[in-house]
Amino acid sequence: MTATDHAQIDWDEHGNPHSRVFADVYFSTESGLDETRHVFLTQNELAERFAALPAQGRLVIGETGFGTGLNFLCAWQLFNASAVADARLHFVSVEKYPLSRADLERALRLWPELQSFADRLLGQYVAVHQGFQRFVFEAGRVTLTLLIGDALEMLPQLDGEIDAWFLDGFAPAKNPEMWTPELFAELARLAAPGSTIATFTSTGWVRRALNAAGFKMKRMPGIGHKWEVLKGHFVGQPEDARHTEAVMTSRVKPWFARPRLPDGPRTALVIGAGLAGCATASSLSARGWQVSLMERHGDLAQEASGNPQGVLYLKLSAHGTPLSQLILSGFGHTRRLLERLERGVDWDDCGVLQLAFDEKERERQAQLAAAFPDDLLHVLDPATAQSRAGVALESGGLFYPQGGWVHPPALCRHQVNMNKVQVLAHREVIELRRDEGQWQAWDGERLLASACVVVLAGAAEIKRFPASAELPLKRIRGQITRLAETPASQALATVVCAEGYVAPARGGEHTLGASFAFNSDDLTPSVAEHLGNIELLREISEDLSQRLKVDTLPPENLQGRAAFRCTSPDYLPIVGPLADRAAFLEAYAVLRKDARQTPDTECPWLEGLYVNSGHGSRGLITAPLSGELIAAWLDNEPLPLPRSVAEACHPNRFVLRGLIRGKQETR
Repeated sequence: MTATDHAQIDWDEHGNPHSRVFADVYFSTESGLDETRHVFLTQNELAERFAALPAQGRLVIGETGFGTGLNFLCAWQLFNASAVADARLHFVSVEKYPLSRADLERALRLWPELQSFADRLLGQYVAVHQGFQRFVFEAGRVTLTLLIGDALEMLPQLDGEIDAWFLDGFAPAKNPEMWTPELFAELARLAAPGSTIATFTSTGWVRRALNAAGFKMKRMPGIGHKWEVLKGHFVGQPEDARHTEAVMTSRVKPWFARPRLPDGPRTALVIGAGLAGCATASSLSARGWQVSLMERHGDLAQEASGNPQGVLYLKLSAHGTPLSQLILSGFGHTRRLLERLERGVDWDDCGVLQLAFDEKERERQAQLAAAFPDDLLHVLDPATAQSRAGVALESGGLFYPQGGWVHPPALCRHQVNMNKVQVLAHREVIELRRDEGQWQAWDGERLLASACVVVLAGAAEIKRFPASAELPLKRIRGQITRLAETPASQALATVVCAEGYVAPARGGEHTLGASFAFNSDDLTPSVAEHLGNIELLREISEDLSQRLKVDTLPPENLQGRAAFRCTSPDYLPIVGPLADRAAFLEAYAVLRKDARQTPDTECPWLEGLYVNSGHGSRGLITAPLSGELIAAWLDNEPLPLPRSVAEACHPNRFVLRGLIRGKQETR
């Protein structure tokens, strides 16, 4: 995605937006609201369907062409007017050229009656970058998943079922790529049984192509200058379409398929109240689950999530790896969450500067700057970097203007309080037992709690349970150092990173670090690692070291804390349902001989057992969205990430790789 990928808009004399690329209007300049309601809401019978939703019911709308968000806002308004209080709306929309925030705000001013909804959208319209971008409104009652990119690249990666389709690309004559048989085949693949569809065009070849894809279409009276529109419903993909190469290769392998939804009441235990556990508990609670968040300490965020400042740092790849895609999506989701916290106390979007400390790093940064838009990252020369940081630096670097620092415990508290999660402190779960469809958490002789679902979110501590003992999680000790702010150090205006990092002061203290100790189980802060952090600070800025008077500080008096990061061998988190390892090896043993096989055998899932762990030093960016991913698995809703990324994070990836390597080892 480049900086020019924002929509290029011209405004007419009445303030209506027109696409410069497609030479077309975003909505009817005569009756945009009436047309949206007639074409998309009425033809999909949404008022009646919203009203018929039961408690905890959900309706999923899919859209081709988000544009100004007008259709989304109208659907949200109607949903709030028609649905019961605890029903949910999930809106999925694909958009290749998202509007800039300024253009979106200008366009939405045209509709005063939608202002309360538009203001909430605008309040979260930050960090909207390439890929899947998740927005959560009204404490989870309304969810928007924006797929930023080309529709025929994005929709094949969507894992979910759509109940109602809005076809709203620019006119077929202006934007033919949005009206192809290939795209309509994707709409059919994603359509839920009985799914409906509506579009403003009544062009004959569009109707025939939709019919051929599996929708039964008919013309309906139009509105305004549109004489006719199309509506239809899904009757099933034609037999020949079900066996095309594209469809066959897109089928989910059984080891990555969705487990059957748990029977019984929607109750869950989440074990571990750090960033991953709090996010998971919050996401489940937002969907009506009764969640107990179990923590062995006396409060939230007492281990790796308890540092005074963490950095929103995006370690990206120019090659679109699963990790890079996860980071882009997770960064956007976290940034939107942080907008609800207190800036300057709980977080600050002061930006992050990664110094180009050697030639290899300079080359890497140049590649990234060429691959991503300027509003995400851009290179600063030494003079500009120094001006931005407020302290003297030896080099320029890569600047992330939307990054900054976060107080992780504040984010944990916000997520728990937002959805009124029950926290059970001083509960150390030693053993999990399965009894009559329930998971029981025991601390030895005492039953602590029970539920239909358990999510293990306790970092590397989850290896104590037999079901997750074989997951390749590794603990890495890290120590941060806290330094008192001085009048001179107040000049530091942004987070600066090299091998270590230092952040502008929070509450009168700077955080700097962090050490990496691979073979230590001792969490007592050490003088040696404090001195190592001081050396990392000198490498970042000798000027800042002098401003903080580090040479005058007695090493034995330095303050800080140590905790364990928890990481996996491929640096991706481990998020999703757990399988019975022994049964998995037996069920898919054929993969030892031929990795191309896909046995028609259901994965032997451990019913109701999930994991959210292995976030390493990226938990601020990856853990909140991973909570949404767990909730999507458990609530059978569209996943918040591309299917390939969800599979790259799946717990089964390790045992699967082991089987395939076994094939190689027998040669």
